[in-house]
Amino acid sequence: MYGLIGSFSAQPGKRDELIGLMTASVGEMPGCRSYVVAKDPDDGDKIWITEVWDSAEQHKASVALPAVAETIKKAMPLIASFGQHTVTEPVGGYGL
Repeated sequence: MYGLIGSFSAQPGKRDELIGLMTASVGEMPGCRSYVVAKDPDDGDKIWITEVWDSAEQHKASVALPAVAETIKKAMPLIASFGQHTVTEPVGGYGL
C-alpha cells in the first residue's frame, strides 16, 4: 500500500470553501482505499489530507481523472501555501 499525509494552507478565510471543493468531488478513484480531509484545530487556514492507495502508480494516475483534474484547477487559487508532505507505507488498521 501507498500512503500520503500532507498539509497546506488556504488563502485567509477560504478554508471552508476549499474543503467544500475537495470533498464534493470525492467519488470513485481506482485504487483509493481512504481519502480524508481534516481541519487543523490550531490553525484556521490549514488543512490536512490523509490518503491510502493500493499503489503509488494509482495515486499518480488519479490526477488524470476528470473530476480530480477539475478540482485541482478550482482549488489552486484558494491555496496559499503547501506544507508538510510525508509518504507512508500503510500496513493495516480499521477501515483498510
